[in-house]
Amino acid sequence: MSSPTMTLFHNPASPFVRKIMVLLHETGQLGRVAIESVQLAPTQPSAAVNASNPAGKIPALRLADGGVLYDSRVIFDYLDQQHVGEPLIPRDGHARWRRLTLAALADAILDAAVLIRYESFLRPADKRWQDWLDGQQGKISRGLAELESNAVAELASHFDVAAIGAACALGYLDLRQPELAWRAACPQLAAWYAEVSQRPSMTHSAPPAA
Repeated sequence: MSSPTMTLFHNPASPFVRKIMVLLHETGQLGRVAIESVQLAPTQPSAAVNASNPAGKIPALRLADGGVLYDSRVIFDYLDQQHVGEPLIPRDGHARWRRLTLAALADAILDAAVLIRYESFLRPADKRWQDWLDGQQGKISRGLAELESNAVAELASHFDVAAIGAACALGYLDLRQPELAWRAACPQLAAWYAEVSQRPSMTHSAPPAA
């Protein structure tokens, strides 16, 4: 087996990193990428990450030539063009824009959930802004309702960029907001997730328990 030629800045709790790990597993590219584990938070940046990504965020992917790609959307697109199988992002036409739009909705759910995590876990209790938390929670609720009402059949049709994003978003909600009990309001989405969460790529990339 050849040595890895790329390095992924990685934390197993990051749902955006998880999207890349799922892609690597699904496309048979795990052996091409070395993992560099980092611990970081908005108040505790990583010097190694900052040196590669000025935004200080993960995932970031260092290529063989020393160049670095970020964020998860760019890395996903790049790696999807490095394998010979069916692409996980449709190359053109209506399908491309629809799947990328669903993936963007999944990212929006994740963005809101991560911001809630920062506000409720890192910020002192007396400085938390409840209206702001409620606004982020509203984004999550609307995003889940849209997936439930208008996207489950599409997600079930192919485990691609849209389905991977949605699955990682739901997994992160289970990790950080178990009290949300989103399955009660989204039974079709719950049934779909119960199936795809058993894929080897999902079990392999599952974050540690909270």
